[in-house]
Amino acid sequence: MAFWFLFILLLGLATYLMVQHSVAQITRTPVWLLWLVLMAPALLLSGWTLMYGPKQAPPPALILWSIFVSTVLYWTLFQWGRRVPRDTQAQPQPQALQSQPTIQPIAEPIVRPIEPTEETQLRNCFPWSVYYVQNIEYRPQAVICRGQLRTKASNAYQQIKTNIEAQFGDRFLLIFQEGMDSKPFFVLVPNTQAAKQTNTSRREQERLTRPGLALLLLAATLVTTTLVGIEIAGVTLPPLWQIGSLFKVLSNPDVLFKGLPYALGLMTILGIHELGHYLTAKFYKIRSTLPYFIPIPFFLGTFGAFIQMRSPIPNRKALFDISIAGPIAGFVVTVPLLIWGLAHSDVVSITEKTQLLNPDALNPKYSILLAVLSKLALGSQLTAKSALDLHPVAVAGFLGLIVTALNLMPVGQLDGGHIVHAMFGQRTAIVIGQIARLLLLLLAFVREEFLVWAIILLFMPLIDEPALNDVTELDNQRDIWGLLAMALLIVIILPLPQAIANFLQI
Repeated sequence: MAFWFLFILLLGLATYLMVQHSVAQITRTPVWLLWLVLMAPALLLSGWTLMYGPKQAPPPALILWSIFVSTVLYWTLFQWGRRVPRDTQAQPQPQALQSQPTIQPIAEPIVRPIEPTEETQLRNCFPWSVYYVQNIEYRPQAVICRGQLRTKASNAYQQIKTNIEAQFGDRFLLIFQEGMDSKPFFVLVPNTQAAKQTNTSRREQERLTRPGLALLLLAATLVTTTLVGIEIAGVTLPPLWQIGSLFKVLSNPDVLFKGLPYALGLMTILGIHELGHYLTAKFYKIRSTLPYFIPIPFFLGTFGAFIQMRSPIPNRKALFDISIAGPIAGFVVTVPLLIWGLAHSDVVSITEKTQLLNPDALNPKYSILLAVLSKLALGSQLTAKSALDLHPVAVAGFLGLIVTALNLMPVGQLDGGHIVHAMFGQRTAIVIGQIARLLLLLLAFVREEFLVWAIILLFMPLIDEPALNDVTELDNQRDIWGLLAMALLIVIILPLPQAIANFLQI
């Protein structure tokens, strides 16, 4: 019971921060009201638990209707207070993520937007054979040029970008988006970061990356994950507030070393995941912070890691590469760690306590990929009546699979949301994200372990910030990699079919 209410408290805090950073800049509706609407289903469940106890589950209809009403009311309030129409949203919006990159909002312009007297110069930047401008809209923070595209999107963006820079210098960022009518349009946004991008000193770079903060969070997370790892290894620690007793136990090097396999395994997976994002962002010359870990002294020992990108993503190709690099890099490290950990895990009998998230009696058939890797590591030891008592490294590897799957969910500002956005465009990605959320919610009624995950994704905004060139499509090779990433998500979250279980003899 206490754990449930602690989770609701953390979920409420995370939801408030998500709403504040995601939509506060684009709607006049109070943040506290949007937060209250989003939290209504969770608060309703908490009230039910207080009244009837944790053993009596609420009616499914109550959960479904509360989620439906909350979603509709949130969308209505959001649109009611929206500052500008959706297809004229010109500047990148901030993200709220656990273990994926974010983009900071562009500040209020400190340079003047284009004046009507400069319209002729602006129109000259759009050759009629490339993009025929039919209408120019002037807004406080943007100039929107609508018309007809007459050549390939990539060629049009590059040529018009060159013309804009030749005519106006670095005054503007040029954004190329697809409107609700499927017609592409250009947006000129004042470039307030031009001086920083062209004149970045070493001191400014250190201020951006903040290596001191990154190292401090890294050390703190190593401590918290080691504490959790010690308990996973079977050592009972005193409560944190009993500092003397806790210090006495931890002064034993043997106890500390028992926590390191889990701590180092999990932090390696999370760190490599974020380094994948970071190095790919650096390849595309995008200003970004170093990976920051989030330490907590309970649960898993960390809430993950993240980086922040401080300049816009140039195109969908860069968006795809940066987004997929993290999950792929993390997965490449996860697999060997998980196989080694499974090989050193104990095989136990399936009991009533066997659950997806019970490391002492884990049924590997809850996941297709986990079952295959378990059979590969344990061979004939694994049978149809076997469960796993996971080695601490296997626990870290299993959490690595969960992190990979969570980030690959094709919803909003998760890595998977960025991937489908880059593959299919922003409008289609919103539809895919909504379908994915509903499918996961339906799966949660069959597999209750997914309920918390489904609720978190349900509250996550579907809108993803556009790349500067958000019209040019990906090449076939990247589309294939994107489909493989979605296939990886499926084999992680779906249970092992009986036909494959018979083939593997488990």
